[in-house]
Amino acid sequence: MRIRYHHPIPNFYEFENPVSPINSISENILNELNEIVLEKGFIGVSYSALSDDFKNEWNIDWDNILILKYKMSDDILTMDPSKEKTVLEDKEFQEFGRRTFEVADFLRKNNFKADLIHPLDDSVSLRAIAMQSRDCIITRSNMCMFREALNVGFFMIKTSIENLPFKDENDMLWVEDFCSTCGICIDRCPEDAFDENGKFIRKLCTAHKKGCSKCVLICPFYKQGYEKVKKRYDRKQARG
Repeated sequence: MRIRYHHPIPNFYEFENPVSPINSISENILNELNEIVLEKGFIGVSYSALSDDFKNEWNIDWDNILILKYKMSDDILTMDPSKEKTVLEDKEFQEFGRRTFEVADFLRKNNFKADLIHPLDDSVSLRAIAMQSRDCIITRSNMCMFREALNVGFFMIKTSIENLPFKDENDMLWVEDFCSTCGICIDRCPEDAFDENGKFIRKLCTAHKKGCSKCVLICPFYKQGYEKVKKRYDRKQARG
């Protein structure tokens, strides 16, 4: 079990799953879902359709996932590592967890099966599920980055809906090449949580124990944003 400062999230469901859930969502309900997600303070939603190989690897029998993304507070991130910081991060985590139950209830009311995938359950990798969305990438500092921001937290809902707008390709794979030539997170990590080959060493990282955010704050994707870094990368590639 990994060391964490987050506490378990209580069950906030107000509606039961439908007895006979439907598996196809209309464009109108999908648009309403997206509006509700934004109204709840999330910055967007991504979708994962899990492959058979993935389901066999993790011994699960569900496959359609909504990923509700929220931007972690800049005010909290910029605080020095401390017990107070981890408490504030957990409060933020708990609040968006509660809102995730509200989104699940919306789906249940519309006759879809919807269940929160508990974010503290190590029986399945949420980061691996996120990568199945083809809408994110794992940075060199081990962050799961979406296009919207580097400092993104997320909650997931497994659902009966089969016709979600899944992506066919991941257009963020260039980030791996960019990260391999950057290395600022390696050079300035206060815990030296990288080996001699630049590989992240989880057990040395204090993000989940003390709230260290150094690698986020110094990352070009945090300081400049995804689109600006992408434009700079493309210009460099064009010059050869």
